[in-house]
Amino acid sequence: MTIPTNPFAPDAHTGKIAVVSGASSGIGRATVEQMRATGWTVYAVARREGRLNELAEQTGAIAIPLDITNEDAVNKAAQNIVEQHSGAISTLVNISGGARGVDSVGSGKSEDYRFMFELNVVGTLNMTRAFLPALRASGEGTVLTLTSTAAEAGYEGGAGYNAAKFAERGMTEALRLEEAENNVRVIEIRPGMVHTEEFSLNRLGSADAADKVYAGVEKPLLAEDVAQTVTFAVNVPHHINLDHITLRPVAQAAQYKVIRKGL
Repeated sequence: MTIPTNPFAPDAHTGKIAVVSGASSGIGRATVEQMRATGWTVYAVARREGRLNELAEQTGAIAIPLDITNEDAVNKAAQNIVEQHSGAISTLVNISGGARGVDSVGSGKSEDYRFMFELNVVGTLNMTRAFLPALRASGEGTVLTLTSTAAEAGYEGGAGYNAAKFAERGMTEALRLEEAENNVRVIEIRPGMVHTEEFSLNRLGSADAADKVYAGVEKPLLAEDVAQTVTFAVNVPHHINLDHITLRPVAQAAQYKVIRKGL
């Protein structure tokens, strides 16, 4: 009997190439670290060059400073990466995303909606479109996109982020149907409450407001938890497609039900 290779063992994916966006902090950074630990060659993409260089030094990832909302820059970077690998890339991991504001629909700011749509939807489109030919050429390509439980249900104060993440989810589901015939699997990860260094701070604009999001919540998810799920999903044998995975802390039973203790 042939013993199957353990897909999660160190170096199980040596020789496989991934591009990870949003790599300078939070879930993206943790994903680069964990994918490198299981043998992937990783191109780490983000705007902040200093942080990327630090990550590259620590992990051996390849830093690619890039604004994913800039279509021309994305296309140029993709061409450069693909040319180094004879036209084939194994996996694209779309982590970049973000939220801004907690306004109701009635007081929503158009500039916040544009920011969220550009980053979460257009940026993901730019990256996916640029790398799809190489993913097809690999014979066993994977696109993994991080959305959110905000893509599953609307909630008060979340309308703009809901709109962006519902759109990103719809694009991902359509992509899965379109690319199955090319043996490109398409995975969606939908995290709930994740305590990262920047997400709520960027959304709310102050450390105090960000801290209140997690106040009294026992063990919210960490970036490493989500990264572990991402790495699991891209490391399982290619014929297995995890269409979508929703993960939340136990204390968050639903988008609208969060257990807070000691308040």
